[in-house]
Amino acid sequence: MSISRRRFLSITCRSIASIGAFGAFSRFGALNAFAQAPDYKALVCVFLFGGNDGNNTVIPFDDPGYQNYANLRGRNNGVAGVALDQSVLLPIQPASASIPFALHPRLTKIQPLFNSKKVAIIANVGNLVVPTNRTQYISRTVQLPASLFSHSDQQNQMQTAGVDSKLPSGWAGRVADAVQSMNAGAQYPAVVSLAGAPIFCNGDHTSPASVSPGNLSGVNCAEFCTTRSNAAQQLLTFDTGISLVQAASQVTTNANKFTKVLSDAVSGSPALLTQFPNTGIANQLKQVAQIIQARIALALHRQIFFVSLGGFDTHGAQLTTQDALLAQLSPALKAFYDSTVEMGVDSQVTTFLESDFARTFQSNTNGGTDHAWGNHYFVIGGAVKGGDMYGKFPTIVLGSNDDAGSNGRWIPTTSLDQYGATLAAWFGVSSSAMGTVFPTLANFSTQNIGFI
Repeated sequence: MSISRRRFLSITCRSIASIGAFGAFSRFGALNAFAQAPDYKALVCVFLFGGNDGNNTVIPFDDPGYQNYANLRGRNNGVAGVALDQSVLLPIQPASASIPFALHPRLTKIQPLFNSKKVAIIANVGNLVVPTNRTQYISRTVQLPASLFSHSDQQNQMQTAGVDSKLPSGWAGRVADAVQSMNAGAQYPAVVSLAGAPIFCNGDHTSPASVSPGNLSGVNCAEFCTTRSNAAQQLLTFDTGISLVQAASQVTTNANKFTKVLSDAVSGSPALLTQFPNTGIANQLKQVAQIIQARIALALHRQIFFVSLGGFDTHGAQLTTQDALLAQLSPALKAFYDSTVEMGVDSQVTTFLESDFARTFQSNTNGGTDHAWGNHYFVIGGAVKGGDMYGKFPTIVLGSNDDAGSNGRWIPTTSLDQYGATLAAWFGVSSSAMGTVFPTLANFSTQNIGFI
């Protein structure tokens, strides 16, 4: 079986990292983990795999807007549609919007954060090469992202900011490359995935770490674990004479070292008091919080994290499926924000959502929706200019100028590059480096959309 060197090393590193600590390690003494790292900032990407339906996440709430929504998302060929009842929606009033909007009823923890100006909504974001309208899309007179509406391709492009699936690095990795000097002397990689080894985390020069949630607390097995660890380290020093094996052994050695450094740092930090729900996404975010808590010991001034929640490919039974997923997401995001407040870094940590794409506004005949394009995302944090909506919310008319077809595949009016570049500028990426991080950013006249 053919396997690339990058993939081989990624699998090796991920496997070792997922083992967790080899045993109990000494603590970091009287480390005050609540001390502020000077100029510390972190970005946390929450990727919703499958394509979250933004149309049922943020909904027009004025009477004409809601009735139009309900009519268009109602029954389709005799099959119940996906419209949510107006009485269960959570009203919000974006500061610059002329009409009220509402959130999905399961976003009960997001509504008060929005009202307290800690959450911004970025409307109709998606992959674009250049600004594109309906006429240009239909006539193909502008370059379009490759393989639109394909899960794998659009996941890749949302993570790489590429116009196709050929970029070998992710935009978070390239952001880390651009601020590498800020982490001089760091004891641990600046980019960490809690959800496998996504391309989002790979830089041209940055190598990410992969951590399995819950594996950093240490295991008190005393001499047995120490003996096992020493034996494993000795095996890795053998000279096999095979360059690829030697390289992989070095990666594994580094992974062991980073695992111990991280385990020691986390174990030496005060326990967080914030209570997290016991769900997969919450456990990932809890681990992120624990790593941020150890930022002083790790000597990191800039960190980027990747977590994920899957299951949003709702071609059928969308109402119950999305309801259950957002019921996990909302309290997890709130708990994570609360943990940043507890640590005193709420204005230094920004959480943002991404997904493959949105869903069609018109439902299909299975009580679900199909693959679409522009989507609505939340950005959360103390530095966010929240309580408002940024970008242009689409005109909810099938076949309108905002529709790529006739069933509500909204053509994005804010590009992924503009979305990411706004976050990257806050993070410290210079304007001269933006074109390397986001290859098509120069095609858009507004490069910072101002939500942070």
